[in-house]
Amino acid sequence: MKNLENKTAIITGGSKGIGKGIVEKFAQEGCNIAFTYLSSESSAIEVEKNAKSYGVKVIKYKSDASNFDQSSELIENVIKDFGSYDILINNAGITRDNLLLRMDEDSWKKVIDINLNSCFNLTKCAIREFMKKKDGVIINISSIVGVKGNAGQSNYSASKAGINGFTKSVALELGSRNIRCNAIAPGFIETDMTSQGDGKLLESWIESIPLKRAGNVSDVANLCSYLASDKASYITGQIIKVDGGLVT
Repeated sequence: MKNLENKTAIITGGSKGIGKGIVEKFAQEGCNIAFTYLSSESSAIEVEKNAKSYGVKVIKYKSDASNFDQSSELIENVIKDFGSYDILINNAGITRDNLLLRMDEDSWKKVIDINLNSCFNLTKCAIREFMKKKDGVIINISSIVGVKGNAGQSNYSASKAGINGFTKSVALELGSRNIRCNAIAPGFIETDMTSQGDGKLLESWIESIPLKRAGNVSDVANLCSYLASDKASYITGQIIKVDGGLVT
């Protein structure tokens, strides 16, 4: 039996990067999937098509996770289309990097809204169904930058550190209802976004990693699949780093 067979997952930001990898991995594991996208419609169509090829039900939804009303509407639509759900993956996120001295207010607010507030919105809207079932899994995609900080990313670091604290609090609040909540904190993961960075800077990052390589999207997706499965039924409230030993 596949790890996630007969389960249904909601995955935000599933049209590219880490989210796309999670959608594909979950489909391989037999999971039905509702995933969101915001602007990358052509990518979302491709992701939906590929995921369906594994014989599972997959529906894409255009939805802004940073908007509470849209998040509530998403949950209603997923219940209507799938009947219920078992897993919530809060993955939506952006960067707007700059030194604090040069960072404008909009760059600060936008990152907090999309990275941190989206976790509140979706979790708040989703937990009622979990509490009715007395079962559910929440996985928040954080970052090692939320653990160690990073120059030029005060907004991103604050949003991810907030996710870490939010994760622990939700785990404490909902554990008695058999609802688990964990966060994954990726390090340097190869995605379309990271491939566009400065080559010398990327080399210096990799040199500082004990394993001497960047991570793959599959490294995050594999852990996500495990945490979402019944095999991880006694794991909650954890911030698990996937960083090649960078923060040790």
